[in-house]
Amino acid sequence: MKGRDRQRARVYAWEEQAVAPHGRDLIPFSAAQAMVDAIWTDLGLCWPPKVERLPRQARTLRADASRLVIRMPNALPSYLLLHEIAHALTSTAEDGTDGHGPAFMGLYLQLILRYLRLPEDELLQSLENAGIQYDRSAKPAFVTG
Repeated sequence: MKGRDRQRARVYAWEEQAVAPHGRDLIPFSAAQAMVDAIWTDLGLCWPPKVERLPRQARTLRADASRLVIRMPNALPSYLLLHEIAHALTSTAEDGTDGHGPAFMGLYLQLILRYLRLPEDELLQSLENAGIQYDRSAKPAFVTG
């Protein structure tokens, strides 16, 4: 990961208040790969990350992601799967991820708007109120041009 993840706590608090109430439907592990593949294709990307199970010993970790792998339990709320997809989109094998920085938040915002269909003006205002930086024009880290 590049530098310190300065927005992490704010992002989690904002997410719980502004996003979680609208995306609590559970995505079972058996359906997650198809969802990731469909979103990847919808974004015009190739080679989506592989969905794998979290290790049994992961007690506090809800899920995690890199460019190549999204790890999750038996089921995950849809908003959290979108969160992990945004991490995969902002991750590269060489540089890691920007954590919960402006690029991550920009891509996460794009995913929320597209797939949870939450009101854009309300989301943007809630991000401003929470003091969270985001890049509306963020592109996946591994896409050039």
